[in-house]
Amino acid sequence: MAIATATLRGLYEQMLLIRVFETEAERQYKAARIGGYCHISSGQEAATVGATHALDAEDLLVTGYRCHGFALARGVPPEAVMAELFGRVDGCAHGRGGSMHLLDASVGYYGGWGIVAGQLPIATGLALGLVRQERAQAVLCELGDGAVNMGAWHESLNLASVWRLPVVFLVMNNEYGMGTSVERASAVTELYRRASAYDLPAERVDGDDLLAVAQAAATLLEAARDERQASVLELVTYRHRGHSVADAGLAYRSRGEIDEHLQHDPIFRVRELLVQEGVSDGELDRMLERAQERVAVAVEVATASPAPALDTLARGMYCHGSAAQFARMLPGAPFGERELVFAGGLGE
Repeated sequence: MAIATATLRGLYEQMLLIRVFETEAERQYKAARIGGYCHISSGQEAATVGATHALDAEDLLVTGYRCHGFALARGVPPEAVMAELFGRVDGCAHGRGGSMHLLDASVGYYGGWGIVAGQLPIATGLALGLVRQERAQAVLCELGDGAVNMGAWHESLNLASVWRLPVVFLVMNNEYGMGTSVERASAVTELYRRASAYDLPAERVDGDDLLAVAQAAATLLEAARDERQASVLELVTYRHRGHSVADAGLAYRSRGEIDEHLQHDPIFRVRELLVQEGVSDGELDRMLERAQERVAVAVEVATASPAPALDTLARGMYCHGSAAQFARMLPGAPFGERELVFAGGLGE
């Protein structure tokens, strides 16, 4: 894929921002400033940035729960992402979503979803909505290799094919679903081949090759917009860390295996391309420093941001007109309380 040096520099800066952000997110999680679960995508930057780069501004993005990098690549400010991880009101989901449920509809990002394969029906429905509204846009639906063994995968691909929906299913094959390798979990280990069961075009590329990812994603997304052609794109990549921050990642893979993948770090590969284009080592180092500065500011903003008020946590759960249907599901129901409180006293 031919790409201007200035564009490549921008993509490299996105990759650096994601790597630095993920490293800091792991540190903040271990310092108990981030609650819940936290899934790091270090090592998958080329796949994330390359695929997101292929999106038009009006396209829609839906992802699974390893979503920090996708939010950043789609243009969600790092301050808003970090504040969301901290559970603060300045987060992109106002502190209600956390690490696995980032969301910013203003940039066409319709969320990280915590249920494995739960995002596939959502993306399929969004694509159907685009068709009914006669809008020439596409949906990019990211999922992990473990999600291709879920029922929602089969149902979504079947409907996307039957109804000719403009959705590209992006399989981030990082070789492990939690701690189970693809070889142990999938009878067909070349996951893109599964698309043939639904008569959908599919492609498998090196997910650590930024330009190959961008080219493949651009081609399939263009067909989705122009021809309402659903498809599958499998990106073979690798996560450097464990499944989540709580997982050391060494019980099911060897240190030697991890070190071998570190030798082919996608960030190093893009840095080499930029050096070939005449970008100096000094400028490349300054790009890293700027990423570190942006993440440091993000932590400061997140730390200063207040937590959501306790009585607001249940707001926005139900649409207008549904009060009667959900009356017994209000905070404190069925005893009639109208305020959300914690027994025993919060903070004691």
